[in-house]
Amino acid sequence: MKTKKVTINIFLILVIISIIMWMVTTKKEDESIKEKSSMPLWDETQMALQNEEKEEQKQYPKENVLQEYKGYIVEAKLEIPDIALETYILQEDSEKALNTAVVKVYGATANQVGNLCVAGHNAPYNSNMFRDLKDLKVGENLYVIDNEIGRVEYVIYDIYKVNPEDVSCLSQETNGEKEVTLITCTNDSTQRRIIKAREV
Repeated sequence: MKTKKVTINIFLILVIISIIMWMVTTKKEDESIKEKSSMPLWDETQMALQNEEKEEQKQYPKENVLQEYKGYIVEAKLEIPDIALETYILQEDSEKALNTAVVKVYGATANQVGNLCVAGHNAPYNSNMFRDLKDLKVGENLYVIDNEIGRVEYVIYDIYKVNPEDVSCLSQETNGEKEVTLITCTNDSTQRRIIKAREV
């Protein structure tokens, strides 16, 4: 009889211990779920803030860039060492401006997130235009310098030709990166030569 009582008591003690352990475990799981649910959602706004923080952390060399060139407002300076090109990107995209230097035709402000699209004549008579773009290769670098951000280095990742009516190269979908697109005519003027570069 005593043995039976002892067995029942042990059984009851084990049941009580199991219930207590189950309650403790459940409480910990609830707290963990609460903690996770109180965390902010990872959305585009937070990604933008993170990009801004990275931007603040990254230091770019500063240079003074002309604000005006031959009567036109300057967006930025463009340097491509491999073809010995130094020129100014003008904000106005008129035919007269295109005969003066290269021009911004669409897209992001210089050295900001997005795709800065720059067009220039394939003019053999003018060294500050895009006459030597045909000699560029994937992996070569170019630099865009402005008075706000500074000197930003880009690497060429794609070179191709399109028909004049194809404007897909102007797309602003850059996955939060800084890009530059250079556009000029082929030698026979039947197509457009496209040079795509992304920040290093």
